[in-house]
Amino acid sequence: MRYTIVNAPYKIRARTMATRHIRFDWAIKRLLRNKANYVVLEGFLSELLAQDITIKTLLESEANQQTEDDKANRVDILAETANSELILIEVQNNSQLDYFHRMLYGVSQLVTEYLEQGQEYGKIRKIYSVNIVYFNLGKGDDYIYRQRGEFVGVNLGDILEPTLAQEKKYKIEKVAEIFPEYYLLKVKNFKGLAKSSLEEWIYFLKNSEIKEDFVAKGMVEAKETLRVNNLSEQERAAYNRYMDNKSYEASILSTQEFEAQWQIEQIEEAKIRGREEGIQQGIQQKTIAIARSCKLQGLDVDTIMEITQLSREDIEAL
Repeated sequence: MRYTIVNAPYKIRARTMATRHIRFDWAIKRLLRNKANYVVLEGFLSELLAQDITIKTLLESEANQQTEDDKANRVDILAETANSELILIEVQNNSQLDYFHRMLYGVSQLVTEYLEQGQEYGKIRKIYSVNIVYFNLGKGDDYIYRQRGEFVGVNLGDILEPTLAQEKKYKIEKVAEIFPEYYLLKVKNFKGLAKSSLEEWIYFLKNSEIKEDFVAKGMVEAKETLRVNNLSEQERAAYNRYMDNKSYEASILSTQEFEAQWQIEQIEEAKIRGREEGIQQGIQQKTIAIARSCKLQGLDVDTIMEITQLSREDIEAL
């Protein structure tokens, strides 16, 4: 019995290590670029886009080049599907005020980059922009936002539809299918437990944890592929360095936020003190003016002292 108690903490640590999973942003940076692991990305994208996604290859693009100098707070990957559609996945950890503009820029790059000079515009590929952010972007309480292009009549409110010829030539049912679609996942807004297959993925994105009962597409493979204890010794060392860097970044950011808030509070307190001092000075000046007026009217010092609460010395000095 004594032996079991002594070794209990070790067993807990071992079990925790066995069930702990890798952060999604690091997995994209390393593991999910391996063709054998496409099934994990395919599962996530299939659940998010509500259609079966098959990744043909991962592309190198100006939009997703990874270099040693890349900032650790942003990771992205560009996938080409079996039907030649493009999916740009970006993970952003730190706050960026112009991130909406960045989303637009990234898609715009892809539109032109994958249309050869002289090609007809009908060859422009369908693009999905999937953005996973861990900061408060915009004002909104939902954890998944979707933006897709529809032409809506200003007067009648009807949606502009493609002609039969356009439907046949471009294999579309809606005009919106031509235009890029943006998905924005505000991960920190997700609360509580996963109640759907898509929410299982959101839960993982937020908590880096895959529960045993999760059954979403790609999740079974992710449970094994993304376990920390399945990493090679070299990969685990790299992952630990990455997590140490994330902790360092979080500490720096927390310190900067605290110092900024503290400076704001100091300024506010100084303003309040200044207002209070100004009020007191105003009262003092008014009291002195009353005392001077009383003295000019010939009132004795004792009476003036009773009216103004000033000292005899202050009154006699007027």
